[in-house]
Amino acid sequence: GFIGNQTAVPKCTAAEFNTRSEGYPACPDESAVGYVAAEAEFEVIKPEDRGNFVHAPVYLIEPPAGVAAQLGFVILNVPITIDVKVSPTYPNELVAELTNVSQAALIYGSRVILWGNPGDPEHDELRGSCLGDVLVVTPEPISLCEKSVAPTDAFLTLPRSCKGPLLTNFTALSWAGDTASGTATTANDTDCSDLLLDPENSAISVQPTTTQGSSPSGLQFGLTVDDPGLLDPTEKAQADIAEVSATLPEGMVLNPSAANGLAACSFAQYQAEGPQWSPSVGCPQASKVGTVEVTSPLIDQPLTGDLYVASQDDNPFNTLFALYMIIRNERYGVLIKQAGRIDPDPVTGQLTSTFSEIPELPFAELSLSFRSGPRAPLGTPPTCATHTASALFTPSSGTASITETASFAITSGPSGNPCPAGPGPFAPTLVGGTADNQAGAYSPFAMQITRQDGEQQLTRFDAVLPQGLVGKIAGLGRCTDAEIAAAKQKSGRAEIAAPSCPASARIGSVTATAGLGPFPVTVGGSLYLAGPYAGAPLSVVVVTPAVTGPFDLGTTVTREALDLNPTTAEVEVSGIGPDGLVPRILEGVPVQLRSLAVSIDRPGFILNATGCEPKTLRGTLFGTPTSHATSTRYQAKGCGALGYRPKLTLGLLGATKRGKFPRVRATLIPRAGDSNTASAVVALPPSQQIENAHINNPCTRVQFNAGACPPKSILGTARAYSPLLDAPLEGPVYFRSNGGERELPDIVADLNGQFRIILVGFIDTKGKRIRTTFANVPDAPVSRFEINLAGGKRGLLVNNRNICAKKQKAKVRMVAHNGRPFVRTQVVKTSCKGKPKPKPGKGGGGKGR
Repeated sequence: GFIGNQTAVPKCTAAEFNTRSEGYPACPDESAVGYVAAEAEFEVIKPEDRGNFVHAPVYLIEPPAGVAAQLGFVILNVPITIDVKVSPTYPNELVAELTNVSQAALIYGSRVILWGNPGDPEHDELRGSCLGDVLVVTPEPISLCEKSVAPTDAFLTLPRSCKGPLLTNFTALSWAGDTASGTATTANDTDCSDLLLDPENSAISVQPTTTQGSSPSGLQFGLTVDDPGLLDPTEKAQADIAEVSATLPEGMVLNPSAANGLAACSFAQYQAEGPQWSPSVGCPQASKVGTVEVTSPLIDQPLTGDLYVASQDDNPFNTLFALYMIIRNERYGVLIKQAGRIDPDPVTGQLTSTFSEIPELPFAELSLSFRSGPRAPLGTPPTCATHTASALFTPSSGTASITETASFAITSGPSGNPCPAGPGPFAPTLVGGTADNQAGAYSPFAMQITRQDGEQQLTRFDAVLPQGLVGKIAGLGRCTDAEIAAAKQKSGRAEIAAPSCPASARIGSVTATAGLGPFPVTVGGSLYLAGPYAGAPLSVVVVTPAVTGPFDLGTTVTREALDLNPTTAEVEVSGIGPDGLVPRILEGVPVQLRSLAVSIDRPGFILNATGCEPKTLRGTLFGTPTSHATSTRYQAKGCGALGYRPKLTLGLLGATKRGKFPRVRATLIPRAGDSNTASAVVALPPSQQIENAHINNPCTRVQFNAGACPPKSILGTARAYSPLLDAPLEGPVYFRSNGGERELPDIVADLNGQFRIILVGFIDTKGKRIRTTFANVPDAPVSRFEINLAGGKRGLLVNNRNICAKKQKAKVRMVAHNGRPFVRTQVVKTSCKGKPKPKPGKGGGGKGR
């Protein structure tokens, strides 16, 4: 904190100092800042003869390169200079060096007296050439004249804090090689009560490099301090600023796009910085994010420097974000290194920067300029308004801190668009489809969501794949809940090195771009199949190591519930669970998600539809707070090339006599590679009628939806096998009421397993036949489908004649999803033995209708 003013008096040039006039340097008297008293002689002085001194004026000399200030005097015609430098390490004290002192004169001791106010008239009698004959030895200085000068600024100022005694350390080296060192202690009796920071004499300025909201921005941050006491010898200087904690307005946040091409400066590189800049030493240029300029009333030119991003955790604070400020002036050999901590709010991203242990070197202006452009390190607030920043200044004296504020205005939306109203627009887009849309073929599937700058942040998305576009989960592994939990705890780099989920569960990848401006950063992750979640039988887990540039923000895990629509078998993906939210902020950095590209590229996983009518990939995207429904077209091709020739067997088993109730069995075996069945109509032989007495207790829709159908509504069972699933789907077949939409209740197969599929058959009569129509069969491959309806007391059907009298035939019409029909008259198997019995001559009405 002990400082000198390089500009207090005119400087003596080196040429003037080296020119002698009657033993004096030819320096102007105005450059004198004190005098020296030295015990010196050309010959050895006996101890008893000591006590007389040679007196000489001390001048402020124009310093050589690499020296902040230089003092000089001449003893017995021997010039001696004192180089004053600024220590490059905290607390950056002044260091006075005398090197290679001439041996032409023997100096036994000296006192250097420097004036705090060189222009004070009390120094006129000893100023410069008025100091007595420089070759005369006297106990005290002698004045030969009186030289007054114009009033000058203060040359020396004492420390402006109350930190214990003031210590001056010294080290000496003799020409013989001997060393000596010691410490001089000066009591610090400074009265700290009036060492204040005056709010009237300080101010901050904050201005982004753009007035457009939600845009990449640099920042101009200025700090101004006016301390008249530093220059006015009649005034007392105020305290120095020991710590600055600046908080930007909410909404002014870190911009992920800045990480593109960004490097970081390690602590070792920071420590290696020297007074002279070198491209091979110190912080790499790729870590530079801005510049700094400092002006001081005590030096005649500004000090400039650079701002660098510090390495994550490898910095003095062991934090994710930190800055290094490197200020240097090669002309004066000044190097000041200052580390600053950056703390983003984990919820809002609001930034607070703290620079502590600031050297007690007074300054008038400090300006930080963070780079602008598309990869600027900051992002502007999204709303058009006046936004206010604040800075808390803590003084070196321990007196009260002060707070200063500054404001700036955001006047438009991104790219100069009008200011957004309310929460802002929200119209993200969704596109997607398979790489090869050949009907019935496996192909990678891709889907991309895109959002523009200035739109609301994406918080969640739901998607429904086109009907018929399905995935084969048979044989796939699962990422367990324990493995998912482990991924959440890992750093991004650790997850990249050793993925938490097994490769057997991986079904694809995800690529996300994030950040403001035209060059967002890109991060990649993996998609895994996982178990039940949020009420769905399966889930998809997106594991993304958030590593970009020099930063590792951990591993993000997003989990989407995965289910099939029970009626259409459409694949439904939903972010309804607690892990379904898209990350909006990571470690205090707003993600600013711009696009999310999903690629499901596991071989043999995604299967195209077998119907070629146009379909849609539907999505619901959620913002804050708006939601937006969007869709994109999907259509398979080449459906006509698919065949359709299933194998169907029907059976009326058990009871054969009139008035008895047979069991019904139907088995459908599609041919591999054919188009999938879209609808099926089966008209039973005329020998079958519905027994009215057995339909008095159908399941209502309310009971069915609640899973509470009465036992008597169960007609039988059904089972479906699919090459896409590890196990068949199976479940009861109900007689279910339809609310009067049709005359007879429906027959409903409730198939359960890895998913739930509900097949609804409409029952009516066609001529003398009972007909069942399955009008909406999902476009999904089935290798075998079985339905078994009970007979006897639970039987729905009754024989109205002896079915052994002749062959029983049903009429079948089935249509594939590609439109190909399959029509035939199907012989129904029975339990009759031998040849069919002759038809009775008359009768055959039977029970029921």
